[in-house]
Amino acid sequence: MAPHAHSTWSRRRRDGGDRGQVALEYLGFVPILLLVALCGIQLGWAAYVVQQADTAARTAARAEAREPGAGAAAGKQAIRPSLAGVTSVDVAKTADAVTVTVTIPIKSIVPGVAATSAKRTAVMPNDDPEVTGP
Repeated sequence: MAPHAHSTWSRRRRDGGDRGQVALEYLGFVPILLLVALCGIQLGWAAYVVQQADTAARTAARAEAREPGAGAAAGKQAIRPSLAGVTSVDVAKTADAVTVTVTIPIKSIVPGVAATSAKRTAVMPNDDPEVTGP
């Protein structure tokens, strides 16, 4: 074997010896990237569900103040249909105000993070003529 051929082969072997290391580092970093992505998606979903709960509470309080008994249905109609089925709408009335509390569960997609719920309350003046008078 010629000395020139041997030195080329050994140089290739030295230069290419780190190729597998880069692949292993990349594979080790992929789960971290996936976890960060899932956390970002979870945060966005949680913010969306909180916004939906706020919308449902305000809508339900407004509808209940104008027409007694219509608040819960109006609150559920104001939000995404897939969330309406799992939404809890609690209406409390006094002579002066209508208070509506809406609770929507937030499912977790991040492993190890417990599911929670978004809870929002809205208060509107009671406009019911039977209570406030003409």
